[in-house]
Amino acid sequence: MKKERIDYSGFSLRRINEPQFSHLKLLAGWIVYFILYYLTENFIPIEKCHPIHCRLDDLIPFNEFFLIFYCGWFILVFGSLIYTLMTDVETFKKLQIYIMCTQAIAMLCYIVYPNRQDLRPEVFPRQNLLTALMGFIYSFDTSTGVCPSLHAGYSIAILSVAWKDPALKRIWKILLSIFVVMICISVCFVKQHSAVDVFAALIMCLFIEIALYGKDYWIPRLRGKKA
Repeated sequence: MKKERIDYSGFSLRRINEPQFSHLKLLAGWIVYFILYYLTENFIPIEKCHPIHCRLDDLIPFNEFFLIFYCGWFILVFGSLIYTLMTDVETFKKLQIYIMCTQAIAMLCYIVYPNRQDLRPEVFPRQNLLTALMGFIYSFDTSTGVCPSLHAGYSIAILSVAWKDPALKRIWKILLSIFVVMICISVCFVKQHSAVDVFAALIMCLFIEIALYGKDYWIPRLRGKKA
């Protein structure tokens, strides 16, 4: 079923409280997040951060080709928000609320338990365009505030909301699932996160899933299966 484009041509900040535009206030969550991100990145010394590491990290080699999926995450997040914002207000609300929950929990973890990862290679095993781009990302993206991974958290949030959208074709849901799995794996292969960070994001999203959808979505379906 094709969704109709939502008309925002008459929008102005003075109309933000009107029913047809009030959902846009949820975007303020990003302002709060970026403020907290700046504060945690710049005012928590790296020596105060606890290193995150597990044995699985040592078994995962650096592979710059996973940077394609790592950077694809930005398109996934921006694209999904714009798409839902322009086509389905209710889905946009669900997605933005889910994302805000991941942001709140992750930032609380970064503040209460400052953490970092020390997995980045000192020297890349190969020199090519992807390793050059990876080095550029390393230069401005600090290795602190990593557990839980918001790269994984946002991706799981998008996947969860997408699977609950009856208007989205099953083939797109399957392809999106594969893409999200590759994104979650990629953060470990490009050494931006420990595997612990991804597992922590999974646990975080499980609790959010229960809180947001347990009563109205999952419990009725589980009961239906038992019946």
